[in-house]
Amino acid sequence: MATHNEKIIILDFGSQTTQLIARRIREQKVYSEIHPYTLDLDTLKAMQPSGIVLSGGPASVYDEDAPISDPGIFELGVPVLGICYGAQLMMQQLGGRVEKAEKREFGKAELNIEYTAGLFAGMETAPSHYQVWMSHGDRIEELPPGFSVTANSAHSPFAALRHEDKPFVAVQFHPEVAHTLIGNDVLRNFIFGLCDCHPIWTMHSFIDATVAEIKNRVGEGKVLCALSGGVDSSVTAALVHRAIGDQLTCIYVNNGLMRTGESESVLRFFRQKTDLQVIDIDATSYFLDELAGIKDPEKKRKRIGYGFIKIFEEEANKLGNVKFLAQGTLYPDVIESVVFRGKAPIKSHHNVGGLPERMQLELIEPLRELFKDEVRELGLELGMPEEAIFRQPFPGPGLGIRIMGEVTAERLNILRKSDVIVLEEMKTSGWYRKVWQSFAVLLPIQTVGVMGDGRTYEHVIAIRSVDSRDAMTADWSQLPYDLLGRISSRIINEVRGVNRVVYDISSKPPSTIEWE
Repeated sequence: MATHNEKIIILDFGSQTTQLIARRIREQKVYSEIHPYTLDLDTLKAMQPSGIVLSGGPASVYDEDAPISDPGIFELGVPVLGICYGAQLMMQQLGGRVEKAEKREFGKAELNIEYTAGLFAGMETAPSHYQVWMSHGDRIEELPPGFSVTANSAHSPFAALRHEDKPFVAVQFHPEVAHTLIGNDVLRNFIFGLCDCHPIWTMHSFIDATVAEIKNRVGEGKVLCALSGGVDSSVTAALVHRAIGDQLTCIYVNNGLMRTGESESVLRFFRQKTDLQVIDIDATSYFLDELAGIKDPEKKRKRIGYGFIKIFEEEANKLGNVKFLAQGTLYPDVIESVVFRGKAPIKSHHNVGGLPERMQLELIEPLRELFKDEVRELGLELGMPEEAIFRQPFPGPGLGIRIMGEVTAERLNILRKSDVIVLEEMKTSGWYRKVWQSFAVLLPIQTVGVMGDGRTYEHVIAIRSVDSRDAMTADWSQLPYDLLGRISSRIINEVRGVNRVVYDISSKPPSTIEWE
């Protein structure tokens, strides 16, 4: 991971919007990263943060098993911003009192600003009342020594606070969400006013730092890059190639779980439009054998991950002197694969939790700290064509995690034909670039239908289309009924073995984008 001279560290207490805090800070061109609230104090100190944010969370600070960070944070001499639960924790750890509120505050609220400096600098003019977003059932009842009120709301007399001598501030509302109309101003005042950061974290500076880091680490060695054709691996390849040129060899593995025509189009693109050295390997039969009889999604992901590494290591041995494997791991992959509060990760991403512990190749993951839209911005900065940058995301395990249950050649055939129809209709209608992702899923059930006056008992296809910025949160796309109707009609009429099509109207959270 590249080093950053200025950074804001966010300690996560389980809020669904923690990643939004990081996003909002990065939008100000200041680097930020998320860590569990259990982060060791010495490790945190060694990071030399410019500021620390304590996120919101679902717990109450007075619960027996409440998540508690090390109070030594307040002895580091670093500005600290507490948000919602983080604000209440700050109050409790520094000598205040938090209790269950008589009236909870959820949703929009009106904030009355009393102190127009610090977090509220630049808000001296009317209106003095601003819309914010609250989400809490507790409230601060007594302030610790040295703190004073900077804003209040109808049910929170201490809606925003500051320490009069130390750089500690707290807000009961959520500045990271769009419903808080002054949210960006509040975060900007924290970042630049209290933390004294500078807007220097750009994709241009990221390229310079990362290229230098890769050169230094690789030296005269060789690097393999796992190339899928998706934006993540494509940008990874371009970035590593800029650093070490012909020391990079890309490997495209057809795992038999690709969409119709995908392998051919990916190889054609890289061979015709880039200077990358690309080796292609058809491992269809190997992966289908490995997945035979496997229904559990975690086992599928891990078998696919192990299979990729096995092939990469075999190719590395053929090439000789290959020490490194470059891959397009993103920040959301890392966050979702982390164990939080003793709970299982959301899912093991094939390139994070799916990697064997004793892998022979060292990993190079230059995008590990970036969100998807930052990767696209990076790709454009590297001069990559838009057709490579604005493809919809496609998971590394491919169609293997869009088939619920066992993966077989027959079931892959049904899903491929259905997926082609979804993509064709999305592109023809102009909706392909409007949504984050759209695809078909084959369900592990069959239902009764009627075709040609005869009874059928056949498969069900689910259509999934979502709107998102970074895949950490997503809403289902409100596609036009006539578009959904055309997709459904075509799949049922053109794909033998399907007699029912459904549309997934779940958001993330609580659902994930992919079904497995």
